[in-house]
Amino acid sequence: MEKTLFPPGGSPAGAAAPIPFFSQAATFDELWKEIRAGCVDVLDRGKFSHGAKVAELERRLALWTGATHVVGVNSGTDALVLLLRAAGLRPGDEVVVPAYSFIATASSVVLAGGVPVFADIEERGHGIDPASVDSVAGERTRMVMPAHLFDRLADLRGVCEVARRRGLTVLEDSAEAIGMRLDGTHAGLVGAGGVLSFFPSKTLGAIGDAGALLTDDDDIAETARALRHHGRAGRTLDHFPGIANPTVLSGCNSKMDDLQAAVLLAKLAGLDAGIARRSELATRYDARLREVPGVLAVPGAVPPHPGGNRVCYVYLVEVESRDALAAHLAARGIGTEIYYPVPLHLQPCFSHLGHARGDFPRAEAACARALALPLYPDLSDADADRVCDEVAGFYRGRPG
Repeated sequence: MEKTLFPPGGSPAGAAAPIPFFSQAATFDELWKEIRAGCVDVLDRGKFSHGAKVAELERRLALWTGATHVVGVNSGTDALVLLLRAAGLRPGDEVVVPAYSFIATASSVVLAGGVPVFADIEERGHGIDPASVDSVAGERTRMVMPAHLFDRLADLRGVCEVARRRGLTVLEDSAEAIGMRLDGTHAGLVGAGGVLSFFPSKTLGAIGDAGALLTDDDDIAETARALRHHGRAGRTLDHFPGIANPTVLSGCNSKMDDLQAAVLLAKLAGLDAGIARRSELATRYDARLREVPGVLAVPGAVPPHPGGNRVCYVYLVEVESRDALAAHLAARGIGTEIYYPVPLHLQPCFSHLGHARGDFPRAEAACARALALPLYPDLSDADADRVCDEVAGFYRGRPG
């Protein structure tokens, strides 16, 4: 199993060792005995999905987040689709989403039968702007789904106030937000429901795709559990006498694999320590980069919204000459990622919605300037310092 993700081409011969954008090699070495035991247990049981490991993960995540219900599924994207459907989205209903986010924030609305309506992001930070939500919501709008990105919650208080006035259901794309809370309430539980992604690079990552739906709403949870298993209710209902496991909805196959659950259970015990280590590294980056000419914004310069906390999944800077900086770092063996290269309203799959460049200028500016630097618990202080040195060196060496 390949344990690291290195930048294309690696580093030049004789250069310092590469710094991948993400690696969990040391973590897996430390946890391998427990991970192996969990996976062998799955193989011995012969129940490979929707089994005992998934049930245990759901129980422990419910305790960790405070959620009444955790529904394990096979990806964060599926969790969004099932959440939208379980919360009552009907064909043609509109859902307001940010123009700056991962594609699944909007494509999940389409897959659930709805229509995404885009809103711009805040002037400082990358969360959806409540004022923009208010301006774009219309008569067919039924829901609003802010995305919590990188290291902080969106302005949930502002979004919820707009939703209250307009009669909208608030759902949360909290795929990146494990550990983020508003006044002690975990991300995904402020509105009617939220999701988690366990993609390998996430704060709690599996070794493949996996996700979960979070909610305190009994009806949403029951519907989501049916939808993930082909719409089967999982029990005999009074109005279907004599029929066990009746298919009551048009669902899909989105059950979580028990092997992924076994890995996540092994890693869950170290989640708090991993979050703390990410915070240490982010603080180190903040201090080193905030005064570098050409670095326009560091995450630590923008405080969380009142009542929120900072949990660093991605360390995202906004910079001048972003693409040239990324190429400079890659040539020196340092991996980076662009979050996100194209704003959602300009993606070809949404061209039928009729948007043009300039419609959401803050989202467009973020897409042009944002660059994520390596951030993960296995990253050393020395490697973080080397990243900062190379960023500073790039801007010192620019012509003019």
